[in-house]
Amino acid sequence: MTASVDARPDPVVLRAASLYRFFRAGDEETLALQGVSLAVAPGEILAVAGPSGSGKSTLLACLAGIDEPDGGTVTVAGRRLSHRLEAERARLRASLVGLLFQSANLLAHLTVARNIQLVRRLVRGPVATPVDDLLDQLGIGRRGGAYPAELSGGELARAGLAVALANDPVVLLADEPTGELDLATERAVLELLRARARAGLAVVIASHSPAVAAAADRTVSLTDGRLDP
Repeated sequence: MTASVDARPDPVVLRAASLYRFFRAGDEETLALQGVSLAVAPGEILAVAGPSGSGKSTLLACLAGIDEPDGGTVTVAGRRLSHRLEAERARLRASLVGLLFQSANLLAHLTVARNIQLVRRLVRGPVATPVDDLLDQLGIGRRGGAYPAELSGGELARAGLAVALANDPVVLLADEPTGELDLATERAVLELLRARARAGLAVVIASHSPAVAAAADRTVSLTDGRLDP
């Protein structure tokens, strides 16, 4: 007798369900997120647009488990990331989520290769892609021994992406990653993200950039902590 169990894989790798986040300052309360729900599939690039103060960075922080939502849940690759002890969130984030920022991905006193190795220490067990291979894939294979201050703008952007991809994550969360880049470098970074998405990586980018919106498979807009209909 065969069990009637649907063994199809979940088509969603990142799921946020009814996220709420509020902050208090004295008697004032700010609702940063108000019931935000979204789902991202493997291989999809989702752009999150919205004016400054709309809640984009708060949303990414909750999706990454850096911040805890006051309501709702975040699930990555079938694992609940929210409402856990901080150490548990950090461990899951290190193995499942890559983080890409404008300029905070690299420690200035470490070489590019050592920045990647530092991130990899957070994960138990082997990582699929060797450091040299990862840098080769991103077009900076000869720059592993360089310090961030020795890199050009384009090399720095690629090195930051290498750190975000260090642990072969299933989801990449990027907060204005191209905001300080020239158009040519922005285009190159977006092409690299598209190549990673074709390999199955789910990518969420919070950005004002029209180029990011054009490169995305789908765009959602936040206004005052709510997704626009």
